[in-house]
Amino acid sequence: MADSTIKNKRKLEGVIVSDKMAKTRVVLIERLKLHAKYRKYEKVSSRFKAHDENNEYKAGDRVVIEETRPLSRDKRWIIVRKIDQAPKAAPAANSPHPTA
Repeated sequence: MADSTIKNKRKLEGVIVSDKMAKTRVVLIERLKLHAKYRKYEKVSSRFKAHDENNEYKAGDRVVIEETRPLSRDKRWIIVRKIDQAPKAAPAANSPHPTA
């Protein structure tokens, strides 16, 4: 009986823009929204705080977040899985500017 009352949780895909907090990541979600009057699409972005128990996701990672119960004042999402890895920074030895 309890299984029939479970509702589908929303899942969103976005990029982590901040990993400075402990066990919390800020995820940027971008979507296209149709303007009511001009009938053109505009890009709208939202930032959600998501829970990351093991601090395993870093800034730049593309992730899927899922709606959950309130974990703190601002956190209502958890990170489910990683889609893409953040691009690695080039080493300083391959700098485009030669040193004199």
